[in-house]
Amino acid sequence: MSEAVASPVRIGRLSIGVLGILALALGTLQSVVEPALPLLQRELGVSPAEGALIGNTLLITGAVVTPVAGKLGDRYGGKRVLVGLMAVVSAGGLLAGLAPNLPVLLLGQVLQGVMVGALPLSIILVRKHLPARESQVAIGLVVGLFTGGGMVGTLFAGPLAEGLSWHWMFAAPTIAIIAATLVVTRLMPHDPPIRSDDRIDWPGVVLLSGTLLAFMLGLVTMTSGDLPPLGVGAIAAAVAALAAGWVAVERRAASPMVDLRMLAKPAMRNSFVLTFVITTGFGMVGFLLPQLFALPADGYGFGLSTTDIGLFLMPGAIAGAVSDSVGGIAARRFGPRAVVIAGAVVTAATMITLASLHTAAWQLVLAKVLTAFAAGVGTTALLTGAATAVDTRDTGIATSLLVVTRVIGVALGAQIGGAILDAGADPMTSLPNESAFVTGFAVAGLVAALSLPIVRITKKGAQA
Repeated sequence: MSEAVASPVRIGRLSIGVLGILALALGTLQSVVEPALPLLQRELGVSPAEGALIGNTLLITGAVVTPVAGKLGDRYGGKRVLVGLMAVVSAGGLLAGLAPNLPVLLLGQVLQGVMVGALPLSIILVRKHLPARESQVAIGLVVGLFTGGGMVGTLFAGPLAEGLSWHWMFAAPTIAIIAATLVVTRLMPHDPPIRSDDRIDWPGVVLLSGTLLAFMLGLVTMTSGDLPPLGVGAIAAAVAALAAGWVAVERRAASPMVDLRMLAKPAMRNSFVLTFVITTGFGMVGFLLPQLFALPADGYGFGLSTTDIGLFLMPGAIAGAVSDSVGGIAARRFGPRAVVIAGAVVTAATMITLASLHTAAWQLVLAKVLTAFAAGVGTTALLTGAATAVDTRDTGIATSLLVVTRVIGVALGAQIGGAILDAGADPMTSLPNESAFVTGFAVAGLVAALSLPIVRITKKGAQA
């Protein structure tokens, strides 16, 4: 039996702005590792394989925690759960800022990984406190600032590490997160929880978390290339068994963690498939371009340093931030389907062109700008469309599952890009041949183009 709750208080621009600032700080903390990874490896005296764990640990934790955070936010109120998560993130950031070695830094990254759950919780707050049309724009703003934080982290990680120490890469954004959380606590009104006598479906929580953990660990392990075929099969079997168990439990649960009928809705089903395809293609682009920038300039590469690569990628990061903000507006005006079609056409055309034209740095920069904008607009349009297509009580779990889908798609895209470069490496130098990049760009374009028949098929299904 559910109890009636009072209508939530409408929030103003200041409260939305504070959520945006918090998202900006979180995005900054999430992105500082990538440009500074070689420096961290030198400072901590670890190998590249060990250094890769620093970024992957956060990704794995985020994928596991996000749907649980969204469900708890639906049940107990987005503000309450958001503040709790920020306490964990702050502890992780401070621990990483004081870390004397790799194990302590990894523990800090584990705690920081729960930051990914902040995005669906912010969407819960916006969705509950604003009408549907206004909430689409606000969601786009929050998502855009989270993406913009990635730009800030990429830009300032190097100066902070070189001017002070690498510890300040984690400490400075963490201080901003603590300050923003305190302001959110004071300004943001409490959103009424969905009160129910039903217990939380903890078996469903454990099985879904286990499925995501096994899947993400499998991706990370397979990326290293050291896993034999038998190991790949074992991981696939484990993921399938956990997923089947989760579905069976959810079907029988009186109050399931995820209402499978919600996932069967056309808007949700289509959003998952299209988000996965879009982010897989974009994950390939995000992996291939820095690799080409970094190759020696005496061949077909550009021989850029880490700082220079960050600067060349900056226009793309700006485009991604702007696109996320525009995505909510575009979804409201044109509909998610039209936005996805336009983004797929732009991305596919850009990557096919880049396969034959990649001799000048500006060509790569322009390609990054176009694909980042197209992917950001498309995925945000799908996210806002799904958030307003489900019942308010399911907003958190629905959007968190879409956020996880984005994470998985990007990770899979990077893995495909890495596999293509490894397959096309020169046996003498171990560097990828130019033909490998041509293949990678072409495959990324074809993956993006998959969105077009999917949109057509899902449209016919919806009409039927």
